[in-house]
Amino acid sequence: MSDVLTQLAAVLEARKNAKADDSYVANLYKGGTDKILKKLGEEATETIIAGKGGDKDQIIYETADLWFHSMVLLAHNNIKPQQVLDELARRFGLSGLEEKANRKNSE
Repeated sequence: MSDVLTQLAAVLEARKNAKADDSYVANLYKGGTDKILKKLGEEATETIIAGKGGDKDQIIYETADLWFHSMVLLAHNNIKPQQVLDELARRFGLSGLEEKANRKNSE
């Protein structure tokens, strides 16, 4: 796992014990899942708009925000980034159509 992801995951975990007045992330945690999902949705929308605009710097900036807030959601649910990376690794080598078919069979 990337050092940046490892460091960020550690900071996000530490923010669970911070006061909401002292930390943006602690404030998100205090608001619960709905507040985190609202922010994640905003960031997803901003990433889509940046993608549509085609400005590479803006796409990178908004994607970083999207990834950050995705990691807040993961941390809030006690999911480690490595678990997501493991899932991506599991899918590696599968065609997208095959992976999608496997999901339908398991539902």
